[in-house]
Amino acid sequence: MEVLGIDIGSYGIKGAIVNTVLGEIISKKKTTGELEDTRPHKLISKMHDIVKQFDWDGPIGCAFPAAMNRGIVLSANRINEAWVDADANHLFSEITGCDVNVINDTDATGLAEMTFGAGKNQRGTTIVLTVGTGVGSSIFNNGLLLPNTELGLMQIKGIPIEDQASNKARKKEGIKRKTWAKRLQTSLEHYERVFHPDLFILGGQVSKKPEKTFPFIKINTKLKPATFKNEASIVGAAYFASLKQKDSLFTEK
Repeated sequence: MEVLGIDIGSYGIKGAIVNTVLGEIISKKKTTGELEDTRPHKLISKMHDIVKQFDWDGPIGCAFPAAMNRGIVLSANRINEAWVDADANHLFSEITGCDVNVINDTDATGLAEMTFGAGKNQRGTTIVLTVGTGVGSSIFNNGLLLPNTELGLMQIKGIPIEDQASNKARKKEGIKRKTWAKRLQTSLEHYERVFHPDLFILGGQVSKKPEKTFPFIKINTKLKPATFKNEASIVGAAYFASLKQKDSLFTEK
């Protein structure tokens, strides 16, 4: 199945057409500029623009920077608060004229990695982290997703982990990769004590050049860089939409 995968982030909106059987992007990516205003009407307009660039009329999967439940936005930690309780599935479907299914962005990343990437066939507990502007998370047990975790908001000594270990914090403080790796190690050790995972998968900026960071991280749990790097959310969102399409085929009367 071919699905348009879209990722909404602070950097803007990016999208590409995905072969959801192979987990491969099969088109050029298209992007918008940086999102300075994330109020619903602004994002809806941007969403319409990027779908129009593809001249697309099929299913769409959308990775969204908030906790979601059946398309309803539950939180506003990384998005304008006016989105809380909004039906993103309906709003995006209405403006695009397509069937849009929305999923938390790091849950989308996790689906891509667990289905096609670094976590494929992994058993036990896997924690997928996207280390970028913040620290997003998704948790899987024997391949099944526990949705809407926000592990980046957990605190160490009263400070949220993402304020210490994100790529944004690294750039803001001008710290070297080795120092950043130690902060990541501290965060991963905290997660080890709480969740006792079998595998960590790190995506986002840290996965672009893992050889510069991973050798300095010394933990007991197996650690892998994300296969899809910054494209995982597009692939995962498209795959999520494909699953929803299949569900609808069996549930329609």
